[in-house]
Amino acid sequence: MSETTSVEPKKKFQFRLPHVYTIAFLLIVLFAVLTWIVPSGQFDREVIEVAGSEREVAVAGTYQEVPKVYTDEVTGETVDLRQGVPQVLQAFTLGIQGAADVVAFVLLIGGAFAIINKTDAINAGLSRVARKLKDKDVLIIPVTMTLLSICGTTFGMSEEALPFYAIFIPVMMGIGYDSMTAFIICFMGPQIGYIASTLNPFNVLISQGIIGIEGNPQLWLRFIVWIVFTAAAIFWAMRYARRVKKNPESSITYEDDKQKRVEFDVSEANDDAPFTLRQKLVLVIFAAGMGLIVWGLVTQGWYMNEISMVFMGMGILSGIVGGLDEKTMAEEFVAGLADFSYAACIIGIARGILVIAEAGMIIDTILNGLATALAGAPAPVYTTLMYLVLGFLSILVPSSSGLAALTMPIIGPLTELMGVNPEAAVTALVMANQTINTISPTAGMTVAGLSVSKISFGQWWKTCWKFMIFLVVGGLVVTAISGMLA
Repeated sequence: MSETTSVEPKKKFQFRLPHVYTIAFLLIVLFAVLTWIVPSGQFDREVIEVAGSEREVAVAGTYQEVPKVYTDEVTGETVDLRQGVPQVLQAFTLGIQGAADVVAFVLLIGGAFAIINKTDAINAGLSRVARKLKDKDVLIIPVTMTLLSICGTTFGMSEEALPFYAIFIPVMMGIGYDSMTAFIICFMGPQIGYIASTLNPFNVLISQGIIGIEGNPQLWLRFIVWIVFTAAAIFWAMRYARRVKKNPESSITYEDDKQKRVEFDVSEANDDAPFTLRQKLVLVIFAAGMGLIVWGLVTQGWYMNEISMVFMGMGILSGIVGGLDEKTMAEEFVAGLADFSYAACIIGIARGILVIAEAGMIIDTILNGLATALAGAPAPVYTTLMYLVLGFLSILVPSSSGLAALTMPIIGPLTELMGVNPEAAVTALVMANQTINTISPTAGMTVAGLSVSKISFGQWWKTCWKFMIFLVVGGLVVTAISGMLA
């Protein structure tokens, strides 16, 4: 009698992106290797006043190579710019220290919001909103994204949007959508406004100030672009949301959302859910606090310290008015810190990439090489290459104001020398920087938003890649138009 053996089918290989911490670590290692290969060098720097504040900018034409190993003339110590294993391992702590203000901001927001969430006021308010909207709850998407986009295009909302994730994830999941829908609203709302900036001081005004452009002459073009891009983002978000609500299993986060419903304490919208006076007062406090933040951002120049102050006040007042005792408030605050610690730490770790590149003095070398290559390009090709170059540099320098200070003193005059309207340099930086930041693992607020939403980069890239093509093509077209205008 012959024996039969069962052969297990071979498992089909599926590519899986590494964890975001792993991606950040690999990039730190990559740039450490580049410090051994890419020549070190630097531009001279000068301090100028731009958009009401002093900025240190590169001086065009002053690039000089620096030896990888040299003796400091002041201290007499030997300096080695090549980054090795000790520097790679130190990049984590140095990155977190360099991003300490953002890390602290994220942690305090998480702790304060946990207290507010414990009162259950948001879930109770959700039930009333869902009942009023009935089958029109999808309207939450265009209304919210439009408001957030206005904030992005005018005063550069970015970190300030982080508290909205904890609000919208339980809200959207409670009315039948998924966590990806909530992420798209909270992230792409301000992000699309940032990409299509009109008055944003952190990219448009700083770039124009460095180049010497006065009066924002292409504001009309930027306004048209903002309308088109915001409408396209809303259409994309609503299309995705409707598909998920019609068929929940089609959601890329369907399996993960089962656990998120527990973690975010999601409850289905219930018309019979109680809505107490205490909860109403908590929502009043929350609305007043958000209004105060908007006022401070627009009229007083507030930033993370002041926003943290308001959220701490909102959290404490909400806990007292919501009937929470001291122990519960303290425990919820600690739990909130824990929930947001993952997002806070990855911001600092991503900053470690910049720490390595700066310590090896290769950023200016890369910029100088790219600017030299651009100088020889035909004018019609120039705007496309400029957009791509600024997009690449955004991986190294995600900050729009930092990128402007680094590149505009070189790219601005070069653009004018090529016979192209120098406003094209501003447009290219504005659109390329934030488009790349939308998918970049070195962009702090991108990785923070994904971390809070518990969404992987792989899930996000699979969801947004088609829309990203639209953003890139749109950015290239708008940059070309900007360059051709008289």
